[in-house]
Amino acid sequence: MPHDVTEWIKQYARALGFDLVGIAPVQSPPHADSFLLWLAQGYAGTMEYLGRTAHLRINPAELLPDARSAVVVGLNYAPAELPETDYRIARYALGDDYHAVIREKLETLLGAIQAIEPETRGRICVDSAPVLERDLAMLAGLGWYGKNTCLINTQRGSYFFIGVLLLTLALEYDSPAQGGCGTCRLCLDACPTGALVAPYQLDARKCLSYLTIELRDAIPTEYREPMGEWLFGCDICQEVCPFNRPREHQPLRARPTQEPRLQPRPLPKLTEILQMSEAEFAEWFRDSAIKRAKWRGLIRNALIVAGNRRDPALRPLIEQYLRHEDAMLREAAEWAIQQIEADAQSEVSVV
Repeated sequence: MPHDVTEWIKQYARALGFDLVGIAPVQSPPHADSFLLWLAQGYAGTMEYLGRTAHLRINPAELLPDARSAVVVGLNYAPAELPETDYRIARYALGDDYHAVIREKLETLLGAIQAIEPETRGRICVDSAPVLERDLAMLAGLGWYGKNTCLINTQRGSYFFIGVLLLTLALEYDSPAQGGCGTCRLCLDACPTGALVAPYQLDARKCLSYLTIELRDAIPTEYREPMGEWLFGCDICQEVCPFNRPREHQPLRARPTQEPRLQPRPLPKLTEILQMSEAEFAEWFRDSAIKRAKWRGLIRNALIVAGNRRDPALRPLIEQYLRHEDAMLREAAEWAIQQIEADAQSEVSVV
């Protein structure tokens, strides 16, 4: 019976380590029109793949013919404590690459389902597949949209990954998640670049996560100082969110992850990154989400962070890029030197 199989799937998913699990119908996402409008407004920036696959993202059934159910899971990634570094990394990238972690678990789940329902076909979606995961997660009861556009679970907050397993199997669906931010606008006010242009509206072109990870070109000058020490990604809009602050009556909020592979990995110092070769980059960030930025992007980011630190001791490491063959890195180094010199001149003026 669908009820018995549904409950068995949920129990198995929890046994695999997933913190959240729900079932949604495979249908056109509730926010399909909003997504298409977001693309039309140019908010996706250079992420052209989102436009190329938009027809699939708003029609998930096309990814798996005869798909009837979506098993949507959530995996907590909140660290027990942030590692000591001289820069900042988004929490989700501190451990092993979540794509591999979630995919492995969902492959195990799919195999177990097919063992009891041999005719079932499935497709695993972990970011790489064109699916609007947040919409399916909302339909499955995992969370609701916050004003920072993150999916928020009332009991757990927003520090969790989403994975989707599309199935041709008929299951019982959960009720959509309910919740809201009320009058709170802490995330909008805290965003250093104004990327949250309105409640529930993110202009990715201004977002530090996009600028430090997805953008392959030079980071616009007006967003460099607001980057501060964010080397890869940004957590500011989640850090200020009340739903990520533990309460006596909500002890699961921001509770540390129990997944061993998501525990923080050793990280190099900023000086080491500025001296890092492409081969060393590949070795340091093997099986890490940080490899998404690529060596060139991470060095660009490190130069900007170095400029924002205004530490004269970093100048020799920055200067080596003034003669680099890559024009983007040369320009980022020039900017960083200008920040250090401007800071030195201001100190002289004060004296």
